[in-house]
Amino acid sequence: MATRPPPSRGKGDATPLSPSSRNSLLPGTPGSNQSLSSPVLHGNKLGCKRPSFDGGSPQMLPPRKVLAAKRAKTDITSELEQQRATLILADGTRWEGVAFGAKVGVAGEVVFNTAMVGYPESLTDPSYRGQLLCLTYPMIGNYGVPDLDSRDDIGLPTFFESEKIHATALIVAEYSHDACHWNLTHTLSDWLKQHNVPGIYGIDTRALTKHIREQGAMLGKIVPAGAAESSVPQVNPNDLNLVAEVSLKEPRLFVSHAPPRQGKDGKRMRILAIDCGIKANIIRYFMSKGVELLLVPWDYDFSGEAFDGLFISNGPGDPTQCQKTIGHLRALIERADAPPVFGICLGNQLLALAAGCTTFKMKYGNRGANQPCIDTRTGRCYITAQNHGFAVDPASIPQGWEQFFVNANDATNEGIIHKTRPFFSVQFHPEACAGPTDTDFLFEMFLRRVHGEHAEVTVSYRQPTIPARKVLLLGSGGLSIGQAGEFD
Repeated sequence: MATRPPPSRGKGDATPLSPSSRNSLLPGTPGSNQSLSSPVLHGNKLGCKRPSFDGGSPQMLPPRKVLAAKRAKTDITSELEQQRATLILADGTRWEGVAFGAKVGVAGEVVFNTAMVGYPESLTDPSYRGQLLCLTYPMIGNYGVPDLDSRDDIGLPTFFESEKIHATALIVAEYSHDACHWNLTHTLSDWLKQHNVPGIYGIDTRALTKHIREQGAMLGKIVPAGAAESSVPQVNPNDLNLVAEVSLKEPRLFVSHAPPRQGKDGKRMRILAIDCGIKANIIRYFMSKGVELLLVPWDYDFSGEAFDGLFISNGPGDPTQCQKTIGHLRALIERADAPPVFGICLGNQLLALAAGCTTFKMKYGNRGANQPCIDTRTGRCYITAQNHGFAVDPASIPQGWEQFFVNANDATNEGIIHKTRPFFSVQFHPEACAGPTDTDFLFEMFLRRVHGEHAEVTVSYRQPTIPARKVLLLGSGGLSIGQAGEFD
């Protein structure tokens, strides 16, 4: 039997503050002993933390004093004297904008995300590796970037999905040079500079998104002013094994600080997770369940490991690049004593390929925090967060498997489930950060199966339709286009 490596634990970083202590934390109030870098208070009543204007640490300033402090800066107009840059798509379409972040030229695949918030999480999501990310929300950067060095109790970045920015570039309509948030330590532009990642704003992101939706996701490049277009060679990230770039190199064990959740053998439940670009919040979800998580590289041969359940993480790029992972999964699910398997995002595609399905490149993918997905077992629809450009072909699903979820917008596959064995996966992110967590029950469903329980409904089921000849609609009266109404 394989031996288990010793647990690795991280440091805790923050002590909760009681409500009674909040008044003493306001800078300038009687009895205040709180430093100006306190990440506790925010808002119009309590003040905003903004970057200092002398280059020092962030200051906690009451809102009325912020504008005066900015006006005292003699070269404040330097923020407006920005270098230009050009976004050039593979079909020759060009958009000129203003550069921020690192002033470098890059190339990759241009994609868009429709979420309104969550750019720190999106930029550090390994699934965006090799992509020029266009955010459709019009203003970005107004709440800055949180503490880069903060760690949670298991040693993961507290406010990010990984240790670094993985997106190749950021494209926005309007960049806010003035950032304000209780947790701010850096501006978005400064953070991008630290990771040598360029940004471009002043782009008509509405037109760019419409162009991608009509023509499909395409390659593109950002060329700084003064640089030759030929100096930035085009790169197609889908031709690369991006998973190998973002996966960890050696196994790492995470042990939950929560009360231990026991497996069928009476010991703490162990989940083996294949790291294809796993988000930190997935690890946190498992830790909240009281299990231990053995994280292994994407091509790791886990046949000699002792574990109770297998998890396949999210990740970037074309799933067919991960042939070693697919081979290991195929060997596992063909075993009569195979443990329960759960996959998310790329994990859905890898499990499907191991089962005999095929995948295809989507026209422009699904990336955002409001994708509706229908549970085929019950017909219930959930709002989900997604980030993927490939999908499973439902026509290729073999006998014994069924679609688990289906996208209500484009009818693409959102998950598969085996009819009789404890294998299932979903294309969306149940642990969404940022985004809805309506489907986080799937973690519990997986762990119950690991414990030996079975779901009440495992195959497609639809309630019978009740015949009706008349429908009574109760509402607020007649509506015309442009008006809003509420219906009971």
